[in-house]
Amino acid sequence: MSYTVTLKSSGKKFQIKPSQTILEAATIAGINIPFGCGDGMCGACKGQLLEGDVMLEGYQESALTEEERSDGLILCCKALATDNIIINIRGDEVDEGDEVDRVKVVSVRVETVEKLNQDIIRMILKLQDNEKLKFKAGQYLEFIMDDDSRRAFSLANPPHENLLELHLKLIKDGKFTQFVFEKMQEKSIHRIEIPIGQFCLRESDKPIIFVAGGTGFAPIKSIIEDMIFNKIKRPIFLYRGVNNFEDLYMHDLPFLWKKDIDDFTYIPVSENKSKDNNQLRIGLVHEAILEDFQSLKNTQVYCCGTPGLVKTSFEAFIKKGLPEDEFFADGFPFVTQKNN
Repeated sequence: MSYTVTLKSSGKKFQIKPSQTILEAATIAGINIPFGCGDGMCGACKGQLLEGDVMLEGYQESALTEEERSDGLILCCKALATDNIIINIRGDEVDEGDEVDRVKVVSVRVETVEKLNQDIIRMILKLQDNEKLKFKAGQYLEFIMDDDSRRAFSLANPPHENLLELHLKLIKDGKFTQFVFEKMQEKSIHRIEIPIGQFCLRESDKPIIFVAGGTGFAPIKSIIEDMIFNKIKRPIFLYRGVNNFEDLYMHDLPFLWKKDIDDFTYIPVSENKSKDNNQLRIGLVHEAILEDFQSLKNTQVYCCGTPGLVKTSFEAFIKKGLPEDEFFADGFPFVTQKNN
């Protein structure tokens, strides 16, 4: 049994099984809708249910209040269809005119695996069988492991480059990252599903605030380098949040970007002081933004990091005047050995 989901603004339709959330079914169908944490915490995937019915489960009221639910709003990451439904989603999906491939499974070869610091590696992948790929800067892929489990990683390279670049953080007891750090061989062949996600640049002339937590730097790197390549001129503020200064991998790269971007500000923020850099901004990354901006009313925010960072930033920035539809996020949980 399956139901039909119709997106009102574009008229696109896709099938959804009773066991799938709207977000999951849309992704499988190759339709990208806005989302952040993917776990019912941030509200970035909020939409209006116009017809039909859904069941909502396991979300935080801060992401969807009782009043909003009474008004017909739903969270796509937590909504299970119980009927054919029609929904309206802010920002809509990737336009038909965009040059983006439908989600597909392809083979890749590991070209290089390079340590960037103690627990971050950069992996370079090459598509096999002369595959060509069109994606939007900021999207991600999923590694398909031998047991068919999956791990999602953002693309760090801009679309015009032929090789795919990933940034992986070693997670204690993390099944996939332990495998990469200890056993993965260069030139080995793997399967991936690509391209996925809606964390991509929207057209606007507003200043952009990028918020990167840890390896959340990867998709932001993709977007910024794509902006440079396409000569997109907008003021950019890049805030990077880390636990310690030593966690700031590729720290020199933003200083190189400043040569190509007329209005670019780079602010790394560490939760802890470091003897290696006494001038580093100390504190929480979202609080640094709140301190620096009197109002966020006329900005766009692109936030990538843990679901906690996404949720906290979303709530704080809305209170500071940021319109809800100008917050774009990609939040990723850590998957450990115990969860497999």
